[in-house]
Amino acid sequence: MSRNTKEIEAPDAQTAAAMAAESYHQEAGDLVGERMTLNMGPSHPATHGVLRLVLELDGEAIEKADPDVGFLHRGDEKIAENMHYNQFVPYTDRLDYLAPLANNVAYACAVEKLMDWELPPRGRALRVLCCELARISAHMLGVGVCAMDVGAMTVFLYTFTEREKVYNLCEQLTGARFTTSYTRVGGQLRDMPDGFEESVRTFLEECEGTIDDIAKLLDKNKIFRDRMMDVGVISRESAIDWGMTGPNLRASGVARDLRKDRPYLGYEKYDFDVPICDDGDCYARYQIRMEEMRQSIRICRQVLDTMPPGAVNLADTKSMLPDKERVLMSMEELIHHFIVATQGIDAPPGEVYFAAENPKGELGFYIHSKGGGVPYRLKIRSPSYCNLSIVSRLLPGHVVSDIPAILGSLDFVMGECDR
Repeated sequence: MSRNTKEIEAPDAQTAAAMAAESYHQEAGDLVGERMTLNMGPSHPATHGVLRLVLELDGEAIEKADPDVGFLHRGDEKIAENMHYNQFVPYTDRLDYLAPLANNVAYACAVEKLMDWELPPRGRALRVLCCELARISAHMLGVGVCAMDVGAMTVFLYTFTEREKVYNLCEQLTGARFTTSYTRVGGQLRDMPDGFEESVRTFLEECEGTIDDIAKLLDKNKIFRDRMMDVGVISRESAIDWGMTGPNLRASGVARDLRKDRPYLGYEKYDFDVPICDDGDCYARYQIRMEEMRQSIRICRQVLDTMPPGAVNLADTKSMLPDKERVLMSMEELIHHFIVATQGIDAPPGEVYFAAENPKGELGFYIHSKGGGVPYRLKIRSPSYCNLSIVSRLLPGHVVSDIPAILGSLDFVMGECDR
């Protein structure tokens, strides 16, 4: 603001000028500019979904930031109370919709824990393969959009190409590209089709080269490093206090990975490393996701090399749908099919919690059953919601141009925030 240089002699004008000057000072006496409230989102490319940030700005500096969620109005947890256990599988696709296969697996494992079921070895291995392909797909998009947010458009094209290849594999395996609904409580929809293993091996080889190309474009890129390094620093203590999980937690130096700490689906059989970084900034979170993709490729190759023969679903049980061929040939099997399809799985009373290491972090399902085919209560522990809670603490002290880098590095999905 330009100041009026004309001399003002009237006392009342001098008094007014003094009062105006005082309005620009804090109680401590420091000079500040006029503060402004800015709504960023919910329709904004850098918010990666329908997230609204209520920012209080002093010029370009962020003084206060309140994340406002809930615009999707999902209600998944309440919907689950009115659906059979298998009927809820398609709704898990819509949580972290960048990794639907992994969501399906986490939910199915929770129900199977309630039923005290254990899948045959081939079924467990196939689920691990699905989860790691989903991790590669989600991290590819996470790295790509974060790079694009800070100006690296070419990287986004590289990552999106690899993600489309994963969708081709999903289509080959499940018949769908995006909302797969592939997993069933007690197994999978079907086994791997002919030629699927060769397609996966080809993708893994190509993806490994693309990851190296992305690293060459970004790791030593001055603009990328300046936008990401020492920005959005989350200390180890803060990451733990705010309940962060996944890559965001490991980027702050906490070596927690449920695949190692609480192995499930036979993860203890596979040799892989959990990348850790102590810096806790946006660049560290980028590095963690890059290395996690390399480790996922490593796991996928081990799964394919050691894929056991046999069935992918549980043996016949009164709670499982019989084979379609038997249903068409036998009245007893048709009746069995009708009862399971209309009444659902006959689950015992009890409470269980199961958590899986999803691309965004710990995806947990708490199920309270009072018996029968429908859960009495279902609670979803969504990692994006927990990771996003630190934004109100993290953004103040930065400037507006840092917001895209910080949000992109946190890599949240609003579908599971607004569960």
